[in-house]
Amino acid sequence: MSANGYKIIVCDDEPHLREMVAEYLNDRGYEIIESAGAKTMHEASERHSPDLVILDINMPGEDGLTALRNLRNNSDVPVIMLTAASEVVDRIVGLEMGADDYLAKPVDLRELEARIKAALRRRPGALAEQTSPKTKGSVQFGLCRLDLDSAQLFDVENNEIAITAMEFSLLRVFSENAGRVLNRDQLLEQAHDRGWEPFDRSIDLRISRLRRKIETNPTKPEIIRTVRGIGYVFGS
Repeated sequence: MSANGYKIIVCDDEPHLREMVAEYLNDRGYEIIESAGAKTMHEASERHSPDLVILDINMPGEDGLTALRNLRNNSDVPVIMLTAASEVVDRIVGLEMGADDYLAKPVDLRELEARIKAALRRRPGALAEQTSPKTKGSVQFGLCRLDLDSAQLFDVENNEIAITAMEFSLLRVFSENAGRVLNRDQLLEQAHDRGWEPFDRSIDLRISRLRRKIETNPTKPEIIRTVRGIGYVFGS
């Protein structure tokens, strides 16, 4: 067991980078499980139930985006993607598929640690503990129900719908601001830790992904509506 109790899988086919990240995080009390590819990452995820996964996009065989999609089929573990500095398309696709954050190579280890801490604070369980008294209980999002105590989303038949930590955080923010138009900066400030600097489309991508889960017709949203030129609003 690590000093802080957190287990992290570092999945990258570059031994030097993988070992450098592992050594740095080990020194800071994290339990690190190294993986050279997607296959061993999936095996380690099933065996160790990690608290977070660091996943490189450009790997031979099953690439990082495919690995993320397969991971999301049965896990909502926070995932930080490592991308080439110029590959904005990879970042967009990664966020659409459920990544919680991304970091461009070459990796700044201090920034990586800060992103890890932020992602761990945004985990559904941790966020549920932080939920303010005024938002305890549950909130209806169309036919879906968000349980703020357990940080879970359920459909009309009470089946759980998998959501990531960031998706829960966004739904929580909307529930606290029903009927109020929120711009992207407000959503980022309330749903993330201050200082996180995503690219411009990250909120739009996450809301698009959420709509596919809660809207009857995601192309004509009625639950989380776009207010053109301003932002988004939940409810009437």
